[in-house]
Amino acid sequence: MKSSKKASSLITRFQVSQGSSIEGEDWVATEEPLEIRVNVNGQEHGIAITMRTPGHDSELAIGFLYSEAAIAKGQVTGTSSPQTNQLVVHLREQTEFDVKKFSRHVFTSSSCGVCGKTTIDQLTMPEPVQSDSFLLQHEALVSAPTRLRAAQATFHRTGGLHAAAVFDQSGNMLALREDVGRHNAVDKLIGSLFMQSTLPANDIWILVSGRASFELVQKAAMAGLPLLAAIGAPSSLAVELAQKCRMTLVGFLASDGFNIYCEHQRIKLDV
Repeated sequence: MKSSKKASSLITRFQVSQGSSIEGEDWVATEEPLEIRVNVNGQEHGIAITMRTPGHDSELAIGFLYSEAAIAKGQVTGTSSPQTNQLVVHLREQTEFDVKKFSRHVFTSSSCGVCGKTTIDQLTMPEPVQSDSFLLQHEALVSAPTRLRAAQATFHRTGGLHAAAVFDQSGNMLALREDVGRHNAVDKLIGSLFMQSTLPANDIWILVSGRASFELVQKAAMAGLPLLAAIGAPSSLAVELAQKCRMTLVGFLASDGFNIYCEHQRIKLDV
């Protein structure tokens, strides 16, 4: 499986202030398809094709399947890559796997985590988040964007990747993943937590580099995360789903403040 995360391209850069152009090289984020397949009881099934940045592909596939409620703890025995840009998730024998849930070969673009769904009924609805003891100081929240940007190595070179990271309640970054797809970055994190047997993860929280959309709230809630924060704005459906899941949703997170859209009690606002 390819692991490169960036590629170069010859460009012409024009500078208006100087009225001049120069030839040069620029780094661009790599985007390639990944076919996700599942092997259960000796039979292999094609599940989805997603456009992603190569790297952490096993986490991506497992996180995708978990957030779709297609697998549970203890069911995955490993993964394999029979060919480039294809990954097979191997499940334990006698595992119940609903192939009909993926009634057609689902395609998800790098910008959409719910593309390929044929009906609203196919969208997985999470249970309410359980985390009565979770409490985050506002200082840990507002310091997170700076820590996120500092850790985005590939973004600094290409400017073309989204990021998602999980933090503990003291504001320490525990893991970060980058990808051309926002939902892919979150799936990679969820897959990592799954492989560490730490799901549901009701004592940590997640920060995403862009806006908070429905599918990101859905994935975070499936992982049991009690709080999702976004650098950008949330959508109306993201707010509605967070309310139903009793998840704390934060938007427009910056060093000087943020908006809380629901479940305010998990953030200590004393100044």
